[in-house]
Amino acid sequence: MNNFLSIIAYLSILILLGVVIKSKVKVLQDLFIPASIIGGIIGLILGPDLLGKYYSVIPQEWNSIVRGVPGVLIVPILISVPLGMEFGKKTKMMKNTVTTGGILFLVTFVQLFIGYFINLVFDLVFGIKLYKTFGAELNSAFAGGHGTAGVVARTLKEVGAEYWQLAQGVTVTLATIGLVSGIIFGIYQIKMNSDKILKPEILSEYKNGYIKEVENQPSIGKETMLNTTVDTLAYHIAIIFGVSGVAIISLDVFKYYRIPILSKITVWSYGMLLMFAIWKIFIKKGIAWSVDSKVKSKITGTLTEFAIVSAVTTIPIKAVASYILPILIISIVGFYITWVLIYSLSKRYFKDYKLERTLAMFGTSTGVFITGLLLLRICDPKLETPVLQDYSLGFSITALLGPILIATCIQLSFMHNYFYPIGLLLGLIILTGVSLEYYNKRVG
Repeated sequence: MNNFLSIIAYLSILILLGVVIKSKVKVLQDLFIPASIIGGIIGLILGPDLLGKYYSVIPQEWNSIVRGVPGVLIVPILISVPLGMEFGKKTKMMKNTVTTGGILFLVTFVQLFIGYFINLVFDLVFGIKLYKTFGAELNSAFAGGHGTAGVVARTLKEVGAEYWQLAQGVTVTLATIGLVSGIIFGIYQIKMNSDKILKPEILSEYKNGYIKEVENQPSIGKETMLNTTVDTLAYHIAIIFGVSGVAIISLDVFKYYRIPILSKITVWSYGMLLMFAIWKIFIKKGIAWSVDSKVKSKITGTLTEFAIVSAVTTIPIKAVASYILPILIISIVGFYITWVLIYSLSKRYFKDYKLERTLAMFGTSTGVFITGLLLLRICDPKLETPVLQDYSLGFSITALLGPILIATCIQLSFMHNYFYPIGLLLGLIILTGVSLEYYNKRVG
């Protein structure tokens, strides 16, 4: 128990150091590097592969535990996704929302396809054997961000792959490349194609990473519960971790009795279905008011920060360095095709705010949701356009199904080879492309 508290304290100090360093170092501000990544790099320097070789700063057993943190935290992060979702709104059927979701889905399938196809090329053309599941990291990193490294790690651990730590490190490396290059390229596109630019004071807030003016500081959510019963934050945490616990226990039972299909499903996939059912009950019973989506987002955001700093801290430098060539190739090819695909489809299907929609989707597809929001705010400082609504709703669907698809591809490639996910993804790409074209022609 003391070890647990010590490790949480250690990760917390790394995050705080990241906040302080970012506030002082201009290049980190200009690149919009999150504090958790900066803190993770500090932890990496202090770790056994660098400074730890000469002087033991961090106990070895800490590093072993920290390495598994992303795979643990990703469970409640993903399981919480359905909680607080709004169903049945007419806006969900708007043409631009559906198109945005369709493009994001297509990008997900294409990025996964690119990753596995490059694995195939290295194997069959150059005779270089990469590990069996190499390729899924591109979409996990570019569209999922650093926190999604836990999806890759946990899925591989569940199927018994010994190289899960390497795959987690590759994902974190790709996520850093995607985040930095996506922001730089996105801002370049804005300067080349628009005279709109974010107000200096707002841009400064994004760079520094804090909001200094008290009157501009937004609320983190609503107090839906009275403290005489339970703290609102504790209530939301209890729901998220409670459902996570039920999912883990249920899955253990399924595996013990070898129940078909259910015993093979990933814990977060089952947990998300469980949370869907529970959230539906909340709505049906009229107690949906007790859940505030902003409070839930802050909880998962907190867990994500700790997942990121843990993943970066424990990157296996030597192992990842040996994969530097495929990492660079997959990054360049993935980045280029992602931009061309989003730019072309936005130009084809959207009639208004094409630049804003393109950059919002591109930022998300190379970094995280907040990256897309950053680029959108530069184009649309007051968020007066309908782009944020369309973008948010389209993203929520891919955020729900994306991790499940990633886990499925990893399982297929591990149990068989890269041909299986390539075939699946090729079919999904064709189906999604045809559906997008048909839908947009039909609704005009």
